[in-house]
Amino acid sequence: MSDAAIRSVDRRKFLKAAGISLALPPMLSLDHYLGAAELKAAPKVDAGMKMVCVGNSFGMYPGEFFPKKEGRDFELPHLLQPLKQHKDDFTVFSHLDHGIKGGHFAVHSFLSGVKTEQAKSMPEGNITIDQRAAEHVGSSSRFPSLTIGSDTGLHGGCRMSWTRSGARIPPITSPKELFRKLFIDGSPKARAKEAEQVKLKASILDAVYGEAKSLQKHLDGRDKEKLDEYFTSVRDVEKKLQQDENWLSVSKPKVDYKEPGYQRIVQDLPALYDLTVLALQTNSTRIATVEVASKDFDTTFLGVNMGYHGLSHHGKKPERIRDLMILEQYQMKQLSRFMDKLKVVSAHDEEGSLFDHTMVMFGSGMGNGNAHKNSDLPILLAGAGFKHGEHKVYSKRRRVPLSNLYLSMLQRFGVETDFFSHSTGTLEGLEVVGS
Repeated sequence: MSDAAIRSVDRRKFLKAAGISLALPPMLSLDHYLGAAELKAAPKVDAGMKMVCVGNSFGMYPGEFFPKKEGRDFELPHLLQPLKQHKDDFTVFSHLDHGIKGGHFAVHSFLSGVKTEQAKSMPEGNITIDQRAAEHVGSSSRFPSLTIGSDTGLHGGCRMSWTRSGARIPPITSPKELFRKLFIDGSPKARAKEAEQVKLKASILDAVYGEAKSLQKHLDGRDKEKLDEYFTSVRDVEKKLQQDENWLSVSKPKVDYKEPGYQRIVQDLPALYDLTVLALQTNSTRIATVEVASKDFDTTFLGVNMGYHGLSHHGKKPERIRDLMILEQYQMKQLSRFMDKLKVVSAHDEEGSLFDHTMVMFGSGMGNGNAHKNSDLPILLAGAGFKHGEHKVYSKRRRVPLSNLYLSMLQRFGVETDFFSHSTGTLEGLEVVGS
């Protein structure tokens, strides 16, 4: 191995020891080498629109989620009854999906429209809508995004959030951990140590930049592509370092909320939603995802003896469907409670409530858990000044990509883009009040 390669390996070990985990792809042109990209300042954006995406592992029982009638004059099915007081403030969509198959192994594509194994063929990989919006936010909030909820369950659970470089963002599972992350400052000693770590990591990346530039001159075809992919991963680290540095000297907000404990996702869901409201209210973040996976889903807390996954494969047995709907209706009750809280909080420097400036989407990457189908996904969108109060039904023959809705949401959020994933345009029929 050459001296340059040895130095590269040593630096890579040093990076890992410093808390930066970056795996350089294998190169055919030369020995392993470590590269870095120039630090780019995140754009400044107004603290206006916010986004919350909620998803679960097993979808919703179709017969009691989708209204029977199209348009505004529809009756709420059983699973949507908890949202009765919000009927004029949300829209239900029928026949939207990503055109993907794979059952449990495709659920992770919910917010991206792309399975992980297909990411390399896409111009933006399998980046999810929340992370695309987070790129737009940059460091204008302490946390560009928050991923919250239960972690991996059956076959990986929800796995809802993915970066442009294909890295999965694991959720914060404990309300206590989330509370401390949002509202508790470390001791002066801990903060000083954190500042030192940020400077160390930044200096390491800066030190290897020159070598990375010279390395590019000696690579051929596919290796140049690999290095470009690697640079994308490095940029994620650089943006995080820039964000950390910007907020080190800013104290976290103080809130009138008792630090919660930790039980399981079912018992903790109200607290997680409360903390999400506080995070948005204090502008600690503008983007959050809430994952309700099978792991730690205590069905006995709701008076049900069978597990969530087992009930999703109900085999059309009435008693199992009844118990499944208890689990699913509980989720809708908590969603309704979340929307209630958003409506009573005044928006910062804006007219109306926090709800008026927050798009709340609920859904899943699973359409029919009993049949393992990823088509006809259960999708509901609320808030953010859209014209709501309708059941929109799209053509089953001429499939409309769910990515069209995501593109509309991104544009509403303020992202200047004309595509997302497999979108063919914005979602037809989805309009903003006053437009």
